[in-house]
Amino acid sequence: MMEQNAVSDMVKELSPQGAADAVQEMTSAFSEATVRALSAARNEPEWMLDFRLAAWATFQQLPWPSPTDEAWRRTSLTGFKLDNFKPVASAHSETRVSRAVQHELDEMQSAASVVFQDGAVIHQNDKSNVAAQGVIFMDLRAALQAHPELVQKYFMTEVVKPDHNKFTALHAALWDSGAFIFVPKNTRVELPLQIILNQASEGVGSYHHTLLVAETGAEVTVVDDMLGGKNGLQSGVVELWLGDNSVVRYMNLQDFDHSTWNFLTGRAALQRNADLRWIQVSWGSRVTKAFLDVDMLGEGGHAELLGIYFPTGKQHIDHQTLQLHRAPHCFSDLLFNGALKDKARSVYMGVIKVYPKAQKTDAYQRNGNLILDSTARADSIPGLEIEADDVRCTHGATAAQVEEEYVFYLMARGLSRPQAERMIVQGFFQAVLDRVPVESVVHKLERVIERKIGG
Repeated sequence: MMEQNAVSDMVKELSPQGAADAVQEMTSAFSEATVRALSAARNEPEWMLDFRLAAWATFQQLPWPSPTDEAWRRTSLTGFKLDNFKPVASAHSETRVSRAVQHELDEMQSAASVVFQDGAVIHQNDKSNVAAQGVIFMDLRAALQAHPELVQKYFMTEVVKPDHNKFTALHAALWDSGAFIFVPKNTRVELPLQIILNQASEGVGSYHHTLLVAETGAEVTVVDDMLGGKNGLQSGVVELWLGDNSVVRYMNLQDFDHSTWNFLTGRAALQRNADLRWIQVSWGSRVTKAFLDVDMLGEGGHAELLGIYFPTGKQHIDHQTLQLHRAPHCFSDLLFNGALKDKARSVYMGVIKVYPKAQKTDAYQRNGNLILDSTARADSIPGLEIEADDVRCTHGATAAQVEEEYVFYLMARGLSRPQAERMIVQGFFQAVLDRVPVESVVHKLERVIERKIGG
């Protein structure tokens, strides 16, 4: 086998196409050469290669999560092996829009859309000409060339850094697709911006990135729609940077194949008087581990973190949240509701942390679980860390089975058992659905609930 340095030197000499071919051949033993090949295949600037290599060094230094780590005690990585997932090389990917993806595009009335498939952009459309408003909404890889100063300023520098955890370091080294959204000062985008990621190839690893920057007074809604991923890996990062008085509505809708390992780190940084509503939906995957943080950096910030999850079969869905209050007079409200069926398991762990200077904080946290089968299990661990004395913070968690008398009552009025259960589950989720700002997304979520209930 060639020495590591010799392989790295060889990759430096490859053309972008040759580098892509080299990536395809690297089915195991991820290394520095893999990172160099990915960067060369994309003809990236030198600073991005340096960034990737530094992240790879960080990844190698950080230990893999252990069952003794508090964050991972209830989520096992048994059966997970990184070398099983081939890096994506977009040069050999299918470029047609599939029927499933086309359905997602037709379903939503959006201002603009971009579709990624196996690391490549296969469709993009600026229906409302948001570019004329000065809005940048484009492939992150293209933004490296077109707007290098903006990408270099914000990409994993202020919101999520490579050393945040083992998977963010891996992502920083290997990221292969992503969307860059930049909304200028006092600009309002009326309709949602839609991002679709279709992980079409089987047995591959994908590392998708969403980077949103909303300047002072900007307003935008962004929808991330995640599909596919058979026997695959997704290690994603979402960075939301909200300037003073900005308004951001962000939705992450995950419906991966039930064989996919899904790891997500999402974080929002709110400046003075910024307003955020984040909706996290987890339908798919074999295992999901999502770290979701809201960081209140400026006085007067307002954040809502809403979640829906519905694991079935043997799915395992784990959300870990942080509401970080660093500045005074901020408000945060978290509501995560989940239903569980068959032998599924969910884990919710959340902390509201109030720093000493964050007086007049108003923060809530609630997790509710509806157990549809006795073999399903939900763990809920809410928590408070309060270092200020003039605050109002509350938290709570519930887990309950569907009352048989409710099902009987509805069945006595002509509904079948699946119809009765669907109505009860939809009512349980309604508190979250009522706060989803895009009507077409609400209809989509209702249909998925019906599908899940129907089994």
